[in-house]
Amino acid sequence: MSMDIKQIQDLIKFVSKSGVNEVSIEEKDFKITIKTNQEPTYVTASLPTAAAVAAPVAAAPVAAIPASSPAAAAVADESANYITIKSPIIGTFYRSPGPDKGVFVNVGDEIAPGKVLCIVEAMKLFNEIESEVSGRIVKILVNDAQPIEYDQPLFIVDPS
Repeated sequence: MSMDIKQIQDLIKFVSKSGVNEVSIEEKDFKITIKTNQEPTYVTASLPTAAAVAAPVAAAPVAAIPASSPAAAAVADESANYITIKSPIIGTFYRSPGPDKGVFVNVGDEIAPGKVLCIVEAMKLFNEIESEVSGRIVKILVNDAQPIEYDQPLFIVDPS
């Protein structure tokens, strides 16, 4: 039995959602261990840059969750309809694809599902973070080249 990257990603998603601390699978030609009891917990997604991943470090799809965290509470008071886009991974936040290139999005820009919002670098892998919602960028909560944590709010979006 051999596992392709998609099967490994699905397994990591399953383990991270199940609450299990560790899963280990060993066959004669490979061994995989997934641990979720450590900080940070890594989950996975089908991002193009994740296909070349050798360690169990990839990115989760950006979860569009209504603003309810303490960091987003001030904005949530203004409008309970805003959506907070959070980081799916730990890494370094970049607003543009390169130092001499334009930013992906600015405050006031309209976004739609699939629109690249930023890049998060994790262990030398540059993961494009795509929107899963439609709306207008109200606020960008992170500075360019700033280290970010898993689940840290990155953008506030007005879906109306």
